[in-house]
Amino acid sequence: MKPLYGPAFGSYPAEDVAWLLKDLSDARLEAPTEEREAAIQSGRAHYAESLPVEYQPGPEYLRLFHDALEASAERLAYATGLVTEMILAERGPDAVLVSLARAGTPVGILMRRWARYAHGLDVPHYAVSIVRGRGIDTVALRYLAEHHDPESVMFVDGWTGKGAITKELTAALAEHPFPADLAVLADPGRCASLYGTRDDFLIPSACLNSTVSGLVSRTVLNDSLIGPGDFHGAKFYAELAQDDVSDVFLDAVCARFGHVAERVAKDLPELRAADRAPDWSGWDAVRRSAEAEGIDDLNLVKPGIGETTRVLLRRVPWKVLVRADAGPEVTHIRLLARERGVPVHEVEPGRFPYACMGFIHPRFDKGAVQ
Repeated sequence: MKPLYGPAFGSYPAEDVAWLLKDLSDARLEAPTEEREAAIQSGRAHYAESLPVEYQPGPEYLRLFHDALEASAERLAYATGLVTEMILAERGPDAVLVSLARAGTPVGILMRRWARYAHGLDVPHYAVSIVRGRGIDTVALRYLAEHHDPESVMFVDGWTGKGAITKELTAALAEHPFPADLAVLADPGRCASLYGTRDDFLIPSACLNSTVSGLVSRTVLNDSLIGPGDFHGAKFYAELAQDDVSDVFLDAVCARFGHVAERVAKDLPELRAADRAPDWSGWDAVRRSAEAEGIDDLNLVKPGIGETTRVLLRRVPWKVLVRADAGPEVTHIRLLARERGVPVHEVEPGRFPYACMGFIHPRFDKGAVQ
C-alpha cells in the first residue's frame, strides 16, 4: 500500500504528513455512543471496529477552544521546542517522526515545523495507527522499514494518560527493529523519558475531534474492511471543511516559535541532564482512584485533561474528578460535563498528579450493536 496525502485525504498539506492508513471514507462506521459503549462493554465489539458520531460543538464551546489556544500557544511552542530538540539529540538530523494517529498527528506536525524553523531540516513525518489490545499496524511498520532506517524512527504522541499506549507500543515493537521510546508534548503519567513537560496542561487539540486533526477520524481496525495486507483505516470528513480549525491550531503555535526559541536553548541542557526515567506514578494514581470508586477495570479510568475530554466527547461518561486547584484549564471539561449531565466532583490537590480524571460508565448495558 501507499501513503495517503492531503488534500485528497485530510486537510493537512501533503508535506506535513503521510498517512499510512487505508481510506474508509465511503464506509458507514458511525454508531450512536450508547450503542457502541454497550457493545464494547459486553465484549461483542472492540472499540476500534466502529466510530463514534463526531461531536459538533456549539458556539460557547468553540469560543473556549479559541480562548484556550490563545492562552496556551506559547506554552505549547515551548514544549514543542524542548521535545523536538530532545528527539534530534537522540536520533540526529536524519530523524523520522511517526505520530500515533490521530491525537499525535498535530503534534508530529508541530515537531516537524520546529525542526525546519530551528535547523532547516525537512524531517519526514508519518501517521500510523495503534489500537489498545490489538497493537500497532504491522503493515505500516513494514512500509517504514522498507523506506527508512528503523533506528532513525521516533514515535510521537500528544500526551500520556495512565500509560496504556506506552505499554502497548513497547509490547508491539518487541518483535520489530524499531526503538520503543515515545516522545510526547506532555507526560503527566510519568511514563515517557522524552517530553516537553510533565505538567497536565490543556493541549487545545484535545478539545475537538477531526476538525483539529486534519478532518481525519479516529483509526479503525475492522476485519470486514481491513485485509491482511492493508494499513489500518480511517475516514476523511471532507464535509466538515467549513468547521476545520486544524491550520488555526498549528499556525497559532508556530507563530510563537520565535518567542520561545531563546528560552528553549537555555533550558534544554538542564532537561537533558535531568533524571527523566519513568516512574509510572500516574498508573499508580489511576489504580488507587479506581479502587476508591469500586472499579476493577482500569480501561474505564481516563486520567488527565486530554483523556477526560475524550471520555466526554466519545464514550458514556459516569463521573469526572477535578482537582480543586485545576483552574481555567478544565473550563471546557466542566462545560462538556454540564451538557451531558455528568457529575463533577472536586478533590484535594494531593490526590493525584492530574488536573482531572474521567470515568467511563462501568455498568452500561443499553441497546447493543449486532
